[in-house]
Amino acid sequence: MADFLLLRNRPWLLVATALVPLGVAALLALVRDDISTATAVLVLVLVVVAASSTGDRAAGFLAAVSSGLFFDFFLTQPYETLAVTDPANVETLVLLVLVGIGVTELALWGRHQQAGASRSLGYLDGVLGAAETVASRDPDADDMVALVATELQALLRLDRCRFAPVAPDLRTVVQPDGTVRQGSREIEAGRHGLPTDEEILLPVRSGGRVVGAFVLTAATAVRRPGREQLRVAVLLADQVGSVVARTGT
Repeated sequence: MADFLLLRNRPWLLVATALVPLGVAALLALVRDDISTATAVLVLVLVVVAASSTGDRAAGFLAAVSSGLFFDFFLTQPYETLAVTDPANVETLVLLVLVGIGVTELALWGRHQQAGASRSLGYLDGVLGAAETVASRDPDADDMVALVATELQALLRLDRCRFAPVAPDLRTVVQPDGTVRQGSREIEAGRHGLPTDEEILLPVRSGGRVVGAFVLTAATAVRRPGREQLRVAVLLADQVGSVVARTGT
């Protein structure tokens, strides 16, 4: 929802990130005789940080460039021109823009790391939920299969996921290490996506023996699960394997 709102309001965001540095630099110009250049630069860097925190790279870069331009216009001599005669001011201007761009990249990296941690926590929750079901005294095999099928469909963003007591002979198979093989070649699922024109086999194993399989369908859109997601899928399937082997289902 937050990403949708950001996309919807992006034009206004970009306008704001271009104009806010103008307003801040104009205000600083009113007291430029009373503040140091370093103070003015730090205030403008804070503006860039605020723009970068939106997670929009273009907004962060635009704020950095806009801050540099208006710093030059209002706070370096000769004032109210884009000319810079003092080499020290040229250096400060360049550093302001570079620092702004660097802050933008760091902010985006932090958001990506946070998103990755959230995804990993979600994967772990799915595995733990299945493990808790297995750990119950007498888990129902049908309930376990339904639970894991739901988890797999959400994890890999599948159109459909069904369990087959006897593994069908399919060309594309998810391997125990999380790789995907299509015939004799390995598919880079994270880059090229899962096949959309055929079903994919996720074997269900117990003690190294195949005791069934989940049949995965991703036909309506290209899904690009990473290696971590596919390894979690294998772990979930193995939870079903232990129940199937125990109950003989």
